[in-house]
Amino acid sequence: MWSKIKLAIPVSVKLTILYAAILSCILLLTSTLTVAGLYYMLYKQANSDISASMNSVNHYWAAGKPLDQNMLEANLLAPGVILKVLDQQNRLLIDSAPHAAGNRVLLEELDEDYCFTKFVPLKSPYLTIVRINRNYFFFTNQVVVQQSGESYQLYFLKPIAEEVHFIKNLIKSLLVTNALGLFVAVVSGIYISRKILRPIRNITETAKEIEINQLGKRFEVTDSNDELQELARTFNHMLSRIQTGFEQQRRFVADASHELRTPITVISGYVDILDRWGKQDPAALQEGISAIKSEAANMYRLIEKLLFLARADQSKQVINKVTVAMEPLITDIVQETRLIAPGHRIELPQNDPAAIYADLTSIKEMLRIFIENSIKYTPEGGTISVISQKADHYLDITIKDTGIGIPEEDQPKIFDRFYRVDKSRSKATGGTGLGLSIARWIAEQHSSSIQLTSKPGVGTTVTVKIPLIKQLG
Repeated sequence: MWSKIKLAIPVSVKLTILYAAILSCILLLTSTLTVAGLYYMLYKQANSDISASMNSVNHYWAAGKPLDQNMLEANLLAPGVILKVLDQQNRLLIDSAPHAAGNRVLLEELDEDYCFTKFVPLKSPYLTIVRINRNYFFFTNQVVVQQSGESYQLYFLKPIAEEVHFIKNLIKSLLVTNALGLFVAVVSGIYISRKILRPIRNITETAKEIEINQLGKRFEVTDSNDELQELARTFNHMLSRIQTGFEQQRRFVADASHELRTPITVISGYVDILDRWGKQDPAALQEGISAIKSEAANMYRLIEKLLFLARADQSKQVINKVTVAMEPLITDIVQETRLIAPGHRIELPQNDPAAIYADLTSIKEMLRIFIENSIKYTPEGGTISVISQKADHYLDITIKDTGIGIPEEDQPKIFDRFYRVDKSRSKATGGTGLGLSIARWIAEQHSSSIQLTSKPGVGTTVTVKIPLIKQLG
């Protein structure tokens, strides 16, 4: 319904209108049922009293007793019931309440072919409500009896003027009460709805104030323990994630720019040197060419890692999983490591036969990243051990070194992009701070976990737990 209304109506007003409409229907229905119930009870009581009186008079008449004034002393009539007996000439013979209001007028109306006004169309074989001269009666149709050759007309009535007056006043009171109740409901509904919806207005106002440079602002969380509180908490959690992501992105752009600026600066410097003196100096020419090639290779590796992470963030990095036998893979990696790091002791004390469901290239890249980090931060002559062993339904691949170790406060951050424990050593080791981020992403894509323990001056141990698919033996 509200979708068809183009006016900008606040939610509090819509709720109040809906609430008031429902309440008015309930009040109207309740009042109608109350008045109808009173009319029904009044009718039933009058019907019962008049029926009882008619039965008593019938028994009295059937017993052969005369229809005269003495019958009024026999207590044949129920309280409030009036009996009128007329002869064939419509002369009033018996009137149990001669001084009741409306009696004379009633008889005159009855003489005129019973021209009376029906007040309420209640169904009964003989009972009707009539209004005569502002007096209301429950009235029976004419009852004719024969006795001693004479015909008599009997009329039973029950005055209900007070009851009708009470019902009229009740109807007026209900109308006033309903109108007052509806007014109070509208006013209180607006107040309550605005109070209930105040957190939403606060959220809206706070959302308008939040800018890209003010992501630290949060919505106020009330103690209402309701859906609005949950909404505020959800928005705050969302803002925290947006702020974290934005800060990471900003830091990532700044670090990437810094990493790319360094090799470009070096290349530009050597180009200037070559342009000035390198043409006539073969030694300077060779030094410049070697430096440019080295920096270009470093920049190429950095760009490759950046592209890898960009594809990973956009879920575009291709992963082709196949069954991979790990024993020969570990052997090949260890042999390659011995060739590129002849100054270190590379050990393979255990290499269990095992198979995993993985992307071969990615698994190789992940293990090489961990081994290369061990080589970078382990002095020459140190030991690097690679252990591959099955444990329950997992293959645990452990790379353990005797390097410089990682301080405890830095260990939770080493998987962040561009994070380095010792920034002064970054160029010497050739690292960009992206390798471990790539390794973590590869592990996540293979439902694997990474456990790291390290102690400065003792060494670092990294264990990757990869799910097995079958055993080879």
